[in-house]
Amino acid sequence: MHHTPPFTPPAFHVDAAAALAQVQAIYQTSVEHLRVAMRGFVAGENFNQRRVRACYPFVRLHTHSVSHKGSSRLSYGFVAGPGRFETTITRPDLYADYLLAQFTLLLANHGGELEVGTSASPIPIHFSFADHDHVEGQLSVERRAHMRDVFDLPDLTAMDDGIANGTHEPRPGEAQPLALFTAPRTDYSLQRLRHYTGTAPEWFQNFVLFTNYQFYIDEFVKLGHAEMANPNSEYVAFVEPGNLVTRRSGLSAEAIDALGVAPPRLPQMPAYHLVRKDRTGITMVNIGVGPANAKTITDHIAVLRPHAWLMLGHCAGLRSSQQLGDYVLAHAYVREDHVLDEELPLWIPIPALAEIQVALEAAVADVSGVPPTELKRIMRTGTVASTDNRNWELLPNNTPQRRFSQSRAVALDMESATIAANGFRFRVPYGTLLCVSDKPLHGEIKLPGMANHFYRERVDQHLRIGIRAVERLRDGDAGPLHSRKLRSFAEVAFQ
Repeated sequence: MHHTPPFTPPAFHVDAAAALAQVQAIYQTSVEHLRVAMRGFVAGENFNQRRVRACYPFVRLHTHSVSHKGSSRLSYGFVAGPGRFETTITRPDLYADYLLAQFTLLLANHGGELEVGTSASPIPIHFSFADHDHVEGQLSVERRAHMRDVFDLPDLTAMDDGIANGTHEPRPGEAQPLALFTAPRTDYSLQRLRHYTGTAPEWFQNFVLFTNYQFYIDEFVKLGHAEMANPNSEYVAFVEPGNLVTRRSGLSAEAIDALGVAPPRLPQMPAYHLVRKDRTGITMVNIGVGPANAKTITDHIAVLRPHAWLMLGHCAGLRSSQQLGDYVLAHAYVREDHVLDEELPLWIPIPALAEIQVALEAAVADVSGVPPTELKRIMRTGTVASTDNRNWELLPNNTPQRRFSQSRAVALDMESATIAANGFRFRVPYGTLLCVSDKPLHGEIKLPGMANHFYRERVDQHLRIGIRAVERLRDGDAGPLHSRKLRSFAEVAFQ
């Protein structure tokens, strides 16, 4: 026997805003039902063998058309053929603008109606808590163990990445997917983002910079506070771990700002956000060292559907002609990181995306002041190899060195290929601009004094290049994002 909220019958909509409003109403009713029940459970209420359940809303499209009427410039917003397509939806408050855009495109491209209703997919109780609710911490060990008898808990079998990986096959009679991620998979990642980055998903911006060195974060924090001191800045807030919010000079603090507290220690992959009102600001994440972190954070940021993510970090230069401080613009990747071998086999190529390459190359010229015809003096375009072995130089018989030479690699790091491969996998435009910080094959290894001098000289310029590239992408200088290179034969409609 289930204790459920009042049933909302499915309804058909020809207006995207009306469809979104019903999604929001169903979701709000469902999570409020769970929150009320959870408060009762914490207070000791006996549910008399009843299970408390509320389900996610769904949106569904029926189409008999093989073609669509939309703009040929967009690579999304339409389904691949006739049939029934649907997805479950979570956090329609957070995703309101995104969902409205997707619904509008579907109706424009296919006509007809969008069906909105309550799905059979239960909302796990942990995913119903408000951001600052921690009521479960008040429970005894015995009472916490009893939760599974009353509420639905997260079910990992409902959270796989089969749709994104291209391995999902609908069961007979099952609808085809509309989106890469189901609601439970999205909720799982939203929870993980709070844990790993120390900031709420609401603060994440649509352009993301990744780095593997704290020096870049230090410069980004300086830049963020400088922007907040400028009353004419295009950015309205700067957010640091602990949801510590600094508003732009002249703007009053909001209620949510008071909730932010600097953490006693930084989270595993701290995130910092230069916020614009339209969410086209810049998020920067220090992913630390290694491909495992790079995969983990991009697995979760992908559910936010960012416009692009870029890697800015340091690398080993593999060519004698390179100098410390030179830049490397990756146009191909050797994937010896191995963390995505199961989800994205090595026989799948990871192409360079023209829009990103153009923006990064132009940004180097803009910030360095070097004319485009002279850029080869300070920047080399080539293959970047990523390895999961930080001490690859110590392996016997120089086998890694031979492979890197055969691949024509010009630089080596531990994260870039992972970030690019997960961008390809999740249809998020990606790019890599690295800076040569050592040349292990040529006797120029990192030494403390040399490294500190190098970081002071180059980090600020490198970061400003990354920010300039974002500005170019945001302004459309390099053309529309979300390239068709990232879309499969029978792709989901949602971007």
